[in-house]
Amino acid sequence: MPDIKPKLLIVEDDPGLQAQLKWAWPDFEVIIVGDKASAIAALRSEEPPVVTLDLGLPPDPDGTSEGFAVLDAIMALKPDTKVIVASGHGARGSALQAIANGAYDFYQKPLDIEALGLIVRRALQLHQIEGENRQLAARGSEDNRVLGRMITAAPEMIKVARTIERVANTNVSVMLLGASGTGKELLARGLHDASDRAGGAFVAINCAAIPENLLESELFGHEKGAFTGAVKTTEGKIEMAGGGTLFLDEVGDIPLPLQVKLLRFLQERVIERIGSRKSIAVDTRIVCATHQDLEAMIVAGSFREDLFYRLAEIVVRIPGLAERAGDPALLAKAFLARFAKEMNPAVKGFASDALAAIDEWGWPGNVRELENRVKRAVIMTESKLVSAADLDLAAPDSTGAQVLNLKSARETADRRVIRHALARSEGNISNSAKLLGISRPTLYDLLKQYDMQA
Repeated sequence: MPDIKPKLLIVEDDPGLQAQLKWAWPDFEVIIVGDKASAIAALRSEEPPVVTLDLGLPPDPDGTSEGFAVLDAIMALKPDTKVIVASGHGARGSALQAIANGAYDFYQKPLDIEALGLIVRRALQLHQIEGENRQLAARGSEDNRVLGRMITAAPEMIKVARTIERVANTNVSVMLLGASGTGKELLARGLHDASDRAGGAFVAINCAAIPENLLESELFGHEKGAFTGAVKTTEGKIEMAGGGTLFLDEVGDIPLPLQVKLLRFLQERVIERIGSRKSIAVDTRIVCATHQDLEAMIVAGSFREDLFYRLAEIVVRIPGLAERAGDPALLAKAFLARFAKEMNPAVKGFASDALAAIDEWGWPGNVRELENRVKRAVIMTESKLVSAADLDLAAPDSTGAQVLNLKSARETADRRVIRHALARSEGNISNSAKLLGISRPTLYDLLKQYDMQA
């Protein structure tokens, strides 16, 4: 099977140059057009990776307006296309404007076929590298998923995921402890999906979001006529999750009288709806979460100790985003890809200052804060690359507590910066080494020394 030649679109209205350029590059499939409409049609049908564009096109062959209109159209339709602009009209000003408008390079007429050929081949090579990087990034985001849903490369979160996987097929109650926005519900869903209850329902309820006088009905259900407004018999969330998993978020907000009823369910696996004395057996697994200190609440008398031990047969502590080195950049790229596709396809990535700010920010709101900042930036930015200003981020003061053990401090710093580099380059060793300013063998040695995975 013969090799498929890369396509090169030449937008040139001079018949003499058309004939000269047609056979200049035998290793390309050359497509030649002479006006804006034909150029856009060829771009749509052929999708060439590289375009050479003469700015002086009809109906403005002595100016540049039509050529710049073609450039703008290419950038709008296929912004990854490498456009090499050629012109003899006001070369310097045209060159600056072309590059600002998204052109890859500028070439001043009269044309030197050999020199232009070098630029064309360099542009093709860059286009191919960028395409491979996009594929690696897409594959990398899948490789960095744990429990099928959560994206992470941080050892701290991978350890959490492995713990959840180990207990998934048991019937023990699991308590997830972590600050707001750390992904507790996502982990609970992952636990459900990894368990033998995956075929059943996953039902989530936020105990802090429901008034006390309604929470009992929400959990246990009610019979018709049990109270004013109870116009029909309604199942509670525990029943709805029968054969599956019930996720109780912010379990610390359950009032004491209701804690007694929940404890009875956990002990006997039966419930009674409000207004009924009939016991109903329900096979529901409980997974709960909270950001509160339940042990302190037990001492204060606001949370039952016996309920705590029933709910917390397995306790999993979830680190905050700031403790998960490399994850902020990894998650930010995943969020940007999703939101750009939905809301602003012109956005292609993050500027370097944005990635640096993401790495340095403390993320008090954890993953939820990161998601919201990226979403807002994608919607509001007027550029292809989201900047630190778009994220409303500035690098915080980097001064911190001193670590007196130099060996320990260096290892901690090395691990952190290596994780950041790997996350920023989607695991590409060569690019990571360049970011770190070291050779590939040195990076491999460090990975081996610190027992880290690329």
